[in-house]
Amino acid sequence: MDLNRRQTLVLLSSVSFAASWSGAAAAAANVGPNEARAIAKDAYVYAYAMMESYQTWRKQAVDKADPGYVGGFGVYRHYSEPFTPDNKDIVTPNNDTPYSWAWLDLRAEPYVISVPAVPKDRYYVMQWIDLFTFNFAYTGVRSTGFDAGSYLIAGPNWKGETPAGIKQVFHAETEIVGTLTRTSIGPDGSAGVKALQARYKLKPLSAFVGQKAPPPAPAIAFPPYDVATARSHGFIGYLNFLLQFALPPDPSEVELRQRFAKIGIGPGQPWDSAKVDPVILAAITDGVKDGQAEIDVLAAKTFDTNGLFGSREEQKNNYLNRAVAAMKGLYGNSIAEAWYGGWLGDGTAPSVVHFDKPDLPPAKFFWSATLYTLPDRFLFANPLKRYSIGDRTDGLAYNADGSLDIYVGPTSPGAEKEANWLPSPAAKYSLVLRVYGPSEAAMTGKWKLPKLQPTGG
Repeated sequence: MDLNRRQTLVLLSSVSFAASWSGAAAAAANVGPNEARAIAKDAYVYAYAMMESYQTWRKQAVDKADPGYVGGFGVYRHYSEPFTPDNKDIVTPNNDTPYSWAWLDLRAEPYVISVPAVPKDRYYVMQWIDLFTFNFAYTGVRSTGFDAGSYLIAGPNWKGETPAGIKQVFHAETEIVGTLTRTSIGPDGSAGVKALQARYKLKPLSAFVGQKAPPPAPAIAFPPYDVATARSHGFIGYLNFLLQFALPPDPSEVELRQRFAKIGIGPGQPWDSAKVDPVILAAITDGVKDGQAEIDVLAAKTFDTNGLFGSREEQKNNYLNRAVAAMKGLYGNSIAEAWYGGWLGDGTAPSVVHFDKPDLPPAKFFWSATLYTLPDRFLFANPLKRYSIGDRTDGLAYNADGSLDIYVGPTSPGAEKEANWLPSPAAKYSLVLRVYGPSEAAMTGKWKLPKLQPTGG
């Protein structure tokens, strides 16, 4: 395949980085078990969110046999109906704004997303996610407004000129990126959602400007995802695979990746555990256990998303937070777009959440609370087919003083309260509150969630 000058420079740059890490990996024999364990712990925490994301986007963009397959790279798949318990594409799914998914391979050229003008009462957001799970860009009513426009999504090595008709260019750190697009359900129901989704136009840059497409990038052999492998020393194989699409590294990670190389981690490098000293391999395995334990400890005491989701700049390279974010709710919005918080409940005891009028969820757009089963974190099937409740729920009844009670439990709280009832299993569950367009008080932590309390308690 012929390479143009830009592609050649990119390839040489990538080879240079890979060679340096390969050399470091060759020196791994000098690492001791204590150091190997410490490095493996940090590398596993670093890799956790990336592996969780790979599990999702491989199904959607690569695995044609999977129900969530979107049609390959560069293709939008739209869902115009709200999620139900039968949808298992993603854990803790949003039930207010039907999703659209697309994954882009930016190695050959950028893509352009074109959006229509929308009325002021219509909410949509296109969240753009890289392989690290950083939210590197946003298009939508909050971020880019209600007017029509076209925006260019480019990989880390694209240096082209911005063509006419492009309002803004967004650069990603990785060559593979995705969008989780959310479109709110309005008075026109699913038909309105479907009509708006049809006007989201995704094109390669060459098609947008009417030029010949560049040569395609080399084919990729995507490894199958196995949870047990990802939770073992085998995580290194997944991390090495993913890092080849993240070259050159962010300057803040050069030393970190060189440290990781001491146990065989490097972009595109093979991982063969049989060739690793058994003592070092055992230390790496212990490091994985240490990393998972650290993630579990923080996750157990994390009940809102302040500081969990965002760009690299917003996350400040906090890889532990990034891992917990992936565990608690993969692809959560940055806090300026949506605030997330919640409760852990036990359906053996019917419960209530009480909001005083001044303390109702502070949303510019809307808010909702959605219930998920544990430990799988999917929607709970119930006879009412009510999976979430919020300020747009038909018939939601406020108290005379403007306060609000939401009842949660396996049985109805009574006919007069049933409009405010969210059915739960008679077992433990997770209840997640989403506030779209949160206030400053919510974003800074000054606004606090009320407690989920036993009914009458």
